[in-house]
Amino acid sequence: MTQRVYRTRLVGSVAEVDARAWDTLLERQPSPTPFMSHAYLRALEEAGCALPGTGWQPLALLLEDGDGLAAATPLYLKSHSWGEYVFDWAWADAYRRHGLPYYPKLLGAVPFTPAPGTRLIAREASARAALAGEVRELARARRLSSAHLLFVDETDRAALESAGWMLRSGVQFHWQQDAAAPLPGFDALLASLQRDKRKKITQERRRVHEAGVRFECLEGEAITPRHWDFFHRCYELTYRAHGSTPYLNRAFFGALAATMPQHWLMFVAAVDGEPLAASLVAIDRGRRIAWGRHWGCTRHVPLLHFEACYYQPLEWCLLNGFVRFEGGAQGEHKMARGLLPVQTFSAHWIADARFAGAVDDFLAREGQGVALYLDELRERTPFRPPAGAASPSCPSRP
Repeated sequence: MTQRVYRTRLVGSVAEVDARAWDTLLERQPSPTPFMSHAYLRALEEAGCALPGTGWQPLALLLEDGDGLAAATPLYLKSHSWGEYVFDWAWADAYRRHGLPYYPKLLGAVPFTPAPGTRLIAREASARAALAGEVRELARARRLSSAHLLFVDETDRAALESAGWMLRSGVQFHWQQDAAAPLPGFDALLASLQRDKRKKITQERRRVHEAGVRFECLEGEAITPRHWDFFHRCYELTYRAHGSTPYLNRAFFGALAATMPQHWLMFVAAVDGEPLAASLVAIDRGRRIAWGRHWGCTRHVPLLHFEACYYQPLEWCLLNGFVRFEGGAQGEHKMARGLLPVQTFSAHWIADARFAGAVDDFLAREGQGVALYLDELRERTPFRPPAGAASPSCPSRP
């Protein structure tokens, strides 16, 4: 069989790539998400959230042949490590202490979005393998300290490991049900939980209801500019209440509303008709997957966060036949709400052989710790095991 020959092209923005070609290729991947869509990535750039001024210089690496776009990945030259959710500050500090520059580094990720999925968008295995090599060669050619691909899926993981990249594992918490035997509703989910967890959730929901909080669920174009304005106000207030600067601006959310409204679900909480909180969930109706993304409130109501970010989305997922809800980065408290631990993966290439050896040793030790942590979490499942069955296992799905 004749080996395919690909032409490599590097551009300074996803806007320079044909949107239809990008999205058509994305839809053929094993783990596509709305966050890797052309519209989402372009919105981050055009709204000013992921640009050199914020420490994210966008690039897109493309492989092309006679049939058009064969592979692509969004990349960023990073001057810091904020907004990534896979932490390498200690690596950067070690470089600094040895008088070596760690930044800029090359990053393959969706900015500010720790949702696992395909990162190496490719038509076939050979194109994916070639793209993995080209990312590394780009970092080497620019004499960068390192290259990193974050929250990769299983197919990417295998290709990157075969290409000699180092793997790092982490943990998130996702709710998932059997698509062949879906639960009929939230009461059925409660019934599947251990008694103490079921009691805790029931009490938390009752307290929010007794505080007078009522929710409105809005999907797609039903989310008006007024709703987006209120959501963004809540989002900003919550970031600033924690002493942080919001990563995303109103223009970004406006672009999402205009270009990909079908992927958004918003829960707005109100007391006596006055809105006081909102949560934003991304959805893919075709694949029946939902992702919890952002939330915020104008004033504190005890336990409102759990209702807005977990119980309302889970109830909606059950009513709409969804099979998975990803709760975002970290958070053991999610287990008590029915979300189980899932192992995630990132891949790393370090230019300096001495540091590469040290990082490889660190990742081996860290990986052992993560494995032990997952084993410990498995023993704390919130679900009642079926009669005669073992406790649910922890899936190793990126």
